[in-house]
Amino acid sequence: MSGFVLREWRRLMNRCLWSWEGVVAIWREEPSFRFWFVLNICSVGLAFWLPLSTEGRALIVALGLVLLAAEALNTGVEAAVDRSGMEYDALGKYAKDAASAGVALVAIAAGLAWVILIYGLL
Repeated sequence: MSGFVLREWRRLMNRCLWSWEGVVAIWREEPSFRFWFVLNICSVGLAFWLPLSTEGRALIVALGLVLLAAEALNTGVEAAVDRSGMEYDALGKYAKDAASAGVALVAIAAGLAWVILIYGLL
């Protein structure tokens, strides 16, 4: 049993390392990721400065993380489509546009959450 646990622990550590390497790569190469990251730092700071409920703060933090995840997935889709060929491809454009729309929808959700939370403070 302990051999199994040790192997699974190593696999988990490898997955964490690969995920971290992905975050570092996206940070270095993707200005949009850095933009959303900095905006989220400000957003979380504001959420903890304002007299919001614990649930409201959790919502802001969670939506910020979902937004970063969406941007990471968008970056992955763009890289995969760009890797597949330099010529114009309607399906590739569709994939990139859909991934970008995902980022936009999460950003809208985060913005609406802020509007609702601020309205609740008034």
